[in-house]
Amino acid sequence: MLDHLIITVGDYQRSKEFYEKALKPLGYGLMEFESGSGGAFGPEGKPVFAIRQGEPHTVHVAFNSPDRATVDAFYEAATAAGGKDNGPPGLRPHYHEHYYGAFVHDPDGNNVEAVCHDRESSQPLPESTS
Repeated sequence: MLDHLIITVGDYQRSKEFYEKALKPLGYGLMEFESGSGGAFGPEGKPVFAIRQGEPHTVHVAFNSPDRATVDAFYEAATAAGGKDNGPPGLRPHYHEHYYGAFVHDPDGNNVEAVCHDRESSQPLPESTS
């Protein structure tokens, strides 16, 4: 199990603004490094995802979501913050029957996802192909 992940970004300020908005629906707050060149995000003051200024290398990172509505809220917040659509919220049964996720590219091209693995009792949602 991962404890935390750090990625490098080309423009810390731009990425900080993106992630503050995109991760807010997941309950993630920001703790900035004293140097001012990076910061870490996480729920309830426990940093699990960090960004720092440097030469970016693209990655895929998926954040666990408590429910499908939060996946939807993540997608809306991330695209409103300037993220580029890489797969709207929807079921991805090619991963598993209840896999519900949404994907966006951050300012550096990283593939950022929110995913819920739980069955929900609401009516079936349309399938997506990302």
